[in-house]
Amino acid sequence: MSGIYIHIPFCRSRCVYCGFYSTTLLDLRRRYVEALCNEMRLRKDYIGGTFNTVYLGGGTPSLLAADELATLFHYIYKVYAVAPDAEVTMECNPDDVTPGFAEMLTRLPVNRVSMGAQTFSDARLRFLRRRHTAGEVSRAVSLLRRAGIGNISIDLMFGFPGETLDEWSADITVALALGVEHISAYSLMYEEGTPLAAMLEQGRVEEADDELSRAMYDTLVQRLKAAGYEHYEISNFAKKGFRSRHNSSYWRQEPYIGLGAAAHSFDLKSRQWNAADIRKYITSTTNGSVPFERETLDKDTTFNDIVTTALRTCEGIDIVSIEDTLGKAYRDTLETNAAQHIKEGLLTSDGRHLKLTHEGIFISDMVMSDLMIV
Repeated sequence: MSGIYIHIPFCRSRCVYCGFYSTTLLDLRRRYVEALCNEMRLRKDYIGGTFNTVYLGGGTPSLLAADELATLFHYIYKVYAVAPDAEVTMECNPDDVTPGFAEMLTRLPVNRVSMGAQTFSDARLRFLRRRHTAGEVSRAVSLLRRAGIGNISIDLMFGFPGETLDEWSADITVALALGVEHISAYSLMYEEGTPLAAMLEQGRVEEADDELSRAMYDTLVQRLKAAGYEHYEISNFAKKGFRSRHNSSYWRQEPYIGLGAAAHSFDLKSRQWNAADIRKYITSTTNGSVPFERETLDKDTTFNDIVTTALRTCEGIDIVSIEDTLGKAYRDTLETNAAQHIKEGLLTSDGRHLKLTHEGIFISDMVMSDLMIV
C-alpha cells in the first residue's frame, strides 16, 4: 500500500495547543493550490504503483473553496494512480460543514471525513480557541450522513485544566451517541512553542495529574470497547472494518508521499520534508523545484522507527519481520532489550509479536526508548 498526504495549512485562527505548521494567510489559498499541482507534476515518480489512500490534512482543508478542491482532486487523479476503492479522507472543522459544503462533497471522491470535535463543552472549546460550538458537531455529522459519508471520525481531548472525570465521561457519552465509525482521543499536550505551553510556564494553567489522566484513559478504553469499538492503536478506536487505512500505513512503515508546505514523505529508504514556509514553497514550486530536506535511513534508524510506530498498535512489533528485514542481530537486540519489561508486565510476547500491555501503555514512551538503539 502507498498513500498520498496533502497538507492544507490554512486556519482562520490558531488553536492554543496546535504544534502543526499552519498560517492565517488565507489570501494565498488559490496560489497554494496551484503550487500543490506543480509539486504533483514535479514528484509524479517519487513512489510508483497504485495509491490506496489519500488524506487532506491541516490546518483546515475545509477552508478551501469548492473550485479549489475540485482542481486539487482533478490533479491527484490525473498525476497518480489512485485505486478505485481508495480511502479518501478530508479533515473538516465542524462549523465549516454547511448544507452547501456537504452537497459539494458529493461531487468529490471524498468517502471519509475527520473532524476535530475535541470536547462537547463550549467553555473548553473557547479555552482552546476553537471556532465551533459543541452543538455544531452533531449538526455536521447529520449533514455528512445525508451527503452519503458513511465513514466519519472525530478527535477528542481529555485532561483539560480543571476537568473532572465526570466531565470527561460526559464527553464520551455524547461522542458515542453520534454513532461515528472512528474516534481518536488524546491527552491535552503542552507542546513547546504553543500558546498553551506558554500559559503553563506562566502558571496560568495546571496540567492534569498522572492519576487523573490514567483514570480518564481507562474510562475511555472501557467505554469505547463496551460500545463495540476496537482499540487498535494507543489513541485510536474504530468500529469493525473502519480503522484508518491511511494512518495505519504510517504505523506499518509503508511508503507515502507528502505534498505541501511542511509535508513529510517516506520511500522506504529515506524520509524527506518540505520547507515549513508557505511563501518559499509557492515560489519554489512555481519555479520548478520543491524546497525540502532529506534523511537517508540506515538499519538502526529503521529499527527505531519500527519500534516507535508498530508498538503503538494492537498487533505490536512483528519480531520475525524484524529479522527478515534487518537481520538476526536486530531481533536479538529487540528481545534482549524487551526481556526486563516482559518480566515487569509492561510488554508481552508470543514469540512472533511484541506488544504493550495495558500497564505498558501508560509509560509507552519510556518502554520504546529502552527498546531503541541509541
